[in-house]
Amino acid sequence: MSKEALFNILNNHFNFTELRILDLFAGTGNISYEFASRGSQPIISVDADYGCVSFIKKTAAEFEFNLTAIKSDVFAFLEKNKSEYDIIFADPPYGMSQADFEKIVHLVFDNKLLSEEGMLIVEHSKHTKLNHLEQLSFQKNYGGSTFSFFELESNNTDTDEDGGSEEE
Repeated sequence: MSKEALFNILNNHFNFTELRILDLFAGTGNISYEFASRGSQPIISVDADYGCVSFIKKTAAEFEFNLTAIKSDVFAFLEKNKSEYDIIFADPPYGMSQADFEKIVHLVFDNKLLSEEGMLIVEHSKHTKLNHLEQLSFQKNYGGSTFSFFELESNNTDTDEDGGSEEE
């Protein structure tokens, strides 16, 4: 349900064809495949687990997706990467520290990894609070999960019923 809602939101903001995607903490690559099936390319999927990266490579080859899987610590990747992306999606383990969630946002913006009209989306537990970060544009809550959307020019408009801000 939350993935469908996410892509409905993104569909209102982007034409998926040829979007440059960075999928952090990619796991099995589920989000990467969703972008690939909508025509986004290139897609970089980053995960620290060898088994996950191997699975993503195999699946991408089977479906002939323009997707590159990289085995790396996400923080090290963000510190060294110089490419620019239209959408960066991060789905870290919910048990990760508040400081590490904030570090993802800071590394993306400090290293200028988003295109001018780009968006960073961080999926996290409703208990993780990111609404104090400057680049937050809006948040959407789905059960125990929250999607926080960050942009270069923050909109910070209305607050929705779950306490996040929602773009007009």
